[in-house]
Amino acid sequence: MRISITSWVQEELRRWIDDGAICVDATVGKGGDTIYLCEAAGAKGKVVGFDIQEEALKTAKNRLEEKKLKAELHLAGHECMDEYLEEDTVSVIMFNLGYLPGGNHKIATKSATTLQAIEKGLLLLKHGGILSLCIYSGGDSGFEERNQVLEFLKGLDDKKYLVIQQKFFNKVEHAPLPVFILKL
Repeated sequence: MRISITSWVQEELRRWIDDGAICVDATVGKGGDTIYLCEAAGAKGKVVGFDIQEEALKTAKNRLEEKKLKAELHLAGHECMDEYLEEDTVSVIMFNLGYLPGGNHKIATKSATTLQAIEKGLLLLKHGGILSLCIYSGGDSGFEERNQVLEFLKGLDDKKYLVIQQKFFNKVEHAPLPVFILKL
């Protein structure tokens, strides 16, 4: 049995998504997390997704249509999510940092916009809501984004947020890093 970081994170988030929840896929990519969020939130739920690559959104839209699922997809950076959602309303926000698998490695998330998006996401989360980050580093991605994001998270007020970083203990040094931020 093989478990990917995305399936691990999805399993961790399952308990936070009620039927009718508002959820955000901050980095839609090919739509795997978008589909997961739509299924978990149910027909009464709302899923809003963001990506800067038109081709990725087309792929995600086609995959959603095949499964007869609906999501509100935006050709926009994740740092714009506050333009589409209200504060204190979102149950779950998912991020996969890095580049689109199989896509152009030069088009990747960057620390400046990712940090803006995390700050805005924390405002959008309702109390008891959770934000997940799958941080890919090494190789083409480098370490700048990972290091800056982790440094930012260390500074979050522990009376307002619980930050949990998990690590694949027996994987290569630069294995993806799952991080969860619970709004208290």
